[in-house]
Amino acid sequence: MTRIALIHALTHSIDPINQAFARDWPEAVRMNVLDDSLSADLARSGGELDGAMHERFARLGQYVVDTGVQGILFTCSAFGACIERVARTHFAIPVLKPNEAMVDEAVQGQGRLGLIATFGPTLLSMPPEFPESVELELAMVDGALDALNAGDAARHDALIAAEAKALADRGCARIALAQFSMARARVACEQASGVPVLTTVDSAVRAMRHKLNAG
Repeated sequence: MTRIALIHALTHSIDPINQAFARDWPEAVRMNVLDDSLSADLARSGGELDGAMHERFARLGQYVVDTGVQGILFTCSAFGACIERVARTHFAIPVLKPNEAMVDEAVQGQGRLGLIATFGPTLLSMPPEFPESVELELAMVDGALDALNAGDAARHDALIAAEAKALADRGCARIALAQFSMARARVACEQASGVPVLTTVDSAVRAMRHKLNAG
């Protein structure tokens, strides 16, 4: 039995990754851990990953390791340095940042990549993870996360899809959705933009399964 810990900082990240596991790796046993104060506290601090935030991530990592997981996947992309420290501590198992698998896949593609986010700190933390060979155009979709929080998923998806179309119109050859909570908008983005759309969700499941040699 393969047991994977999924550690979330946004409630909206839970369904997309669990749906992807159910579809692409149903045999994996999932453990969901949510601290929805992480993103709010990060936003209040101006995006600074301070010592207190690192300590919180260290405790989360140790907690799930103590339950016997074989892998850890963090699902919020604004906490890269904290996750990297957890990975160094628990080097015996795969510890994945939410976006690293998608970054690896993006390197294999061609043309400018439009990177869309709905949470501001993500556009500070994520771009440095791409190698210089990937030409990025960044886009922040204001109001989309508020719409999702208010239960208006259709507006959330439509706002992101409109930005995907705008990026394609400006010459982006492919789109990447930077957050797990955005994966639900993939089909709408593909239809609006006419270009391939990468999601952190699908890439992460593929990568974790590969790392654990689960077929």
